[in-house]
Amino acid sequence: MTTSTRAPQPAGASGTFLLGGDLPVVRLGLGAMRLPAGTIRGPARDPQDGIAVLRRAVELGVNHIDTASFYRRDNVNAGDLIRQALAPYPDGLVIATKVGPMPGPDGTPSRQATPGELRALVEDNLRELGLDRLDLVYLRVGGMSEPGRELVADRFAALAALREEGLIRHLGLSNVDAAQLSEALTVAPVAAVQNAFHVHHATDTTLLAQCARSGRAFVPFFPLGGGRDPIDPGRLDEAAGRHGVTVRQLAIAWLLATSPVMLPIPGTGSLAHLEENVAAAGLKLSEEEAASLAEGSEQASDPRAARRLP
Repeated sequence: MTTSTRAPQPAGASGTFLLGGDLPVVRLGLGAMRLPAGTIRGPARDPQDGIAVLRRAVELGVNHIDTASFYRRDNVNAGDLIRQALAPYPDGLVIATKVGPMPGPDGTPSRQATPGELRALVEDNLRELGLDRLDLVYLRVGGMSEPGRELVADRFAALAALREEGLIRHLGLSNVDAAQLSEALTVAPVAAVQNAFHVHHATDTTLLAQCARSGRAFVPFFPLGGGRDPIDPGRLDEAAGRHGVTVRQLAIAWLLATSPVMLPIPGTGSLAHLEENVAAAGLKLSEEEAASLAEGSEQASDPRAARRLP
């Protein structure tokens, strides 16, 4: 019997989850939004920085990468970076993407695709990533607005038809409420929900609990407080110091402790931040500590908020 000399992969300390019931992923993944640029309207990064981050993420055991064709700045596109860095793709790598937003007059994704426009967006992702089939495609709804306010069945049906053709393996929804999830489920199975969620913005606990009961993944975007509702670092400083970790690491550990279906995807274009984020996979919080860290956060009225859900 030979002993493996392969170095341990620290992302694996976060545990695994069967995405869609058949794709095993390490729970701590990587979001690709910050690979082309550090901020939504900031200058493009050096593509070699993004390529280095992607390769190091895989070395650290990350096998779930979340991207979108509209993650781009100038001529730097996240899908192109993923293909350049990782193709031919290693066995077990799961790439998720989102479709729905379309560029407006200023080039930012400010309008939404019609059902008839979704095929072209899926084909763009296939071409950029160099794939014949996409593992997981989310219908991204509503831009930067709060979830709700619009119907999703027609657009979700267009993606379901592409799934039947074999272009997509699993379907997901992003930025939706419980009613929109129920509407989509009348059309096709939903493998994952991707909504804004972090330690101080835990407004979707009821939807999270619904995902947990059904074995559906819940993927928090802005897990470290980007977007409209930033994390208040001062409220986490004491606990971070007690554990000897950074506030970012504590926020990731809180997500992992909150529910077994939670799959955080912190994004970065920095190797140092990547290493820091992945190291958080090994930090274990008790149910009581996880609940105390989220006290006073913007939460729904669900009494299980800020606790580990079933």
